[in-house]
Amino acid sequence: MFAVVADERSFTKAAVRLGVSRSALSHAMQALEERLGLRLVARTTRAVSVTEAGQRLLTRLGPALESIDAALLDIGELRDRPAGRVRLIAPPIVLSTLLSPKLAAFTRT
Repeated sequence: MFAVVADERSFTKAAVRLGVSRSALSHAMQALEERLGLRLVARTTRAVSVTEAGQRLLTRLGPALESIDAALLDIGELRDRPAGRVRLIAPPIVLSTLLSPKLAAFTRT
């Protein structure tokens, strides 16, 4: 969340990008800052800017965040390619007349 807020420089835009409410994002950022004991972003009514501490954190975490994003994209591809065993229990006549032709086409893809 912090990286997206820093990238967007806006809680509203970051909340939209992340699909969360602005309030939830603000609370999460406050919790992170309290946990670290440092301000990561400076907030005004018009803009959000990254503090020195925030910039240092982004610089150090950047490569790790990119690696995590790449790993999530990589495994996400598995969703598009079903794999595994399918068990069908049906009378033999149904298997030979209805399912066999469909399964042959299915297994080719």
